[in-house]
Amino acid sequence: QVQLVESGGGLVQAGGSLRLSCAASGRTFSNYAMGWFRQAPGKEREFVAAITWSGGSSRYADGVKGRFTISRDNAKNTVYLQMNSLKPEDTAVYYCAVPSVNFVLPIQTTQVRYWGQGTQVTVSS
Repeated sequence: QVQLVESGGGLVQAGGSLRLSCAASGRTFSNYAMGWFRQAPGKEREFVAAITWSGGSSRYADGVKGRFTISRDNAKNTVYLQMNSLKPEDTAVYYCAVPSVNFVLPIQTTQVRYWGQGTQVTVSS
């Protein structure tokens, strides 16, 4: 059974940093692209960042470019999201995502096969 378990969320002041982790179990995703999405209250789930299986290429939503960095450690079957210069508008539940097609960067929810349970990030002003 595939499980994606996020951790690292919490409450932080604006301008602060958090590092999210997503550990996969049940199978290896070392040959899959992976990504992060987020969902704020009353809003649709939206793309944040994605990374290729090798870690050699990544893509970001416009609103997080230059502030967030996605990375991965295939030996640990784990993907990370380093979030710096956090803003109140970054407040959301953050979800780890694995696509249905391994080489496709998951930038739309329809491309995702597996979701984590989510971790809450709250940024106070």
